[in-house]
Amino acid sequence: MKISKNTVVQLHYTLTDGDGQQIESTLQGEPVAYLQGHGNMISAFEQAVNGHESGESFSFTLSPEQAYGPARPPQPARVPIKHLQGSKKWRKGMVAWVETEQGTRQVTVIKPGRFMAEVDTNHPLSGKTLTFDVRIVAVRAATAEEIDHGHAHGPGGHHH
Repeated sequence: MKISKNTVVQLHYTLTDGDGQQIESTLQGEPVAYLQGHGNMISAFEQAVNGHESGESFSFTLSPEQAYGPARPPQPARVPIKHLQGSKKWRKGMVAWVETEQGTRQVTVIKPGRFMAEVDTNHPLSGKTLTFDVRIVAVRAATAEEIDHGHAHGPGGHHH
């Protein structure tokens, strides 16, 4: 089955920046599972994997504009420490997840305090050229429930 809208894709990837430095990789863990065509991955990523099938390995590079946007001056905001997700103790430069009205966002800690933290709301990968080395593990038709919920369920996906 080829990757298309309303398919659940399981894949491994290694992400590197424009200098070839590895940013993250799923190879040591479970593959990522997502619902294609529902905005669960950045748009250019979904376009690049569309039409591929299980067993394929390939690479593609995204410009900053295709990925997380151009670098902008820091966009500072003050956030209660209790709203930062991803660690118990925060230090300058760490990346946190924050729930906002626009959904979950990544922010970079500028200055942690006891109760409040100053964070940069720019995505940590904005301004970076990103290369993905991808291996498609499995592709299947999404269930009606997954399509209704807008995300993959089960291993590597969302659990209710």
